[in-house]
Amino acid sequence: MPLASLSLTHVTYNPDDPVSLVCAYLALVPQALLIVYVTLLFATREAEVALMFAGQLACEAVNFVLKRVIKEERPTHILQFSEQKTKGYGMPSSHAQFVAFWAVGMGLFLLARHQPRANKGRRTEKKGSGWMGDVEACAHGEWSVLERVMVTLAAMGLAGAVSWSRIYLGYHTEKQVLVGSAAGVVSAAGWFVITSIVRQMGLLSWALELPVARWFRIRDLIVEEDLCQAGWDKWEAKRATSSVSNNAAKTPGDTKTKTKAAAEKPTPEMTKESIATNDKPGEHTKS
Repeated sequence: MPLASLSLTHVTYNPDDPVSLVCAYLALVPQALLIVYVTLLFATREAEVALMFAGQLACEAVNFVLKRVIKEERPTHILQFSEQKTKGYGMPSSHAQFVAFWAVGMGLFLLARHQPRANKGRRTEKKGSGWMGDVEACAHGEWSVLERVMVTLAAMGLAGAVSWSRIYLGYHTEKQVLVGSAAGVVSAAGWFVITSIVRQMGLLSWALELPVARWFRIRDLIVEEDLCQAGWDKWEAKRATSSVSNNAAKTPGDTKTKTKAAAEKPTPEMTKESIATNDKPGEHTKS
């Protein structure tokens, strides 16, 4: 009986073509992003991460429905490597739709929703010395608009590379990839509007007060707070408090030691009295 491959991770490529190998790795980006979603959600318990993850899954559901409504086959004129690639419908491309949703959603968050207030003026704060202090102040400062735009463009560039890889490997036609990308963009914009309405109506705040949300420690901080910098500020404050406590604990002990040493140090009067005592007759031992 011939073995079957798991279509979620099985990617065929031309081993004699280095570009084909790169495209095969690019095809695994959606799976890597799913791991990132789950990791961030578990580590941060952030409502915004949960909302974007839910939107990503909803986008996948839309792709599932569109493929079965349109029922357009994958390209059959490119059969370079394997027949595995021809399984399932090809319109629209799920890879292109997935990464387009992620890239646009990330850009909308960075440019329209994420407005941290805790880092005002952080860019000019410099605690280190020399070039290391400059690097630290730049790396951990509040992102400028230009930096956010650059990160957004980088995400879109990665999404474009993943989409192009599907054409290069022969899994989709140009039209299927373009339609998938368009569906991802529309889904991301629509989900952003929906979540904005949910926030404005107070539904998210209400949901965060539910027992299940409190049990899982779901919070909503990332919109107005840089979690990395905020965590560092808490750590620095704890270190400062510990340093003050340690100094305060050492001070009484040092004072007590000095007082005891001063008390045990013989005074001139004590020295004279000791000499006079030792000079009394009969108290010396004859050698």
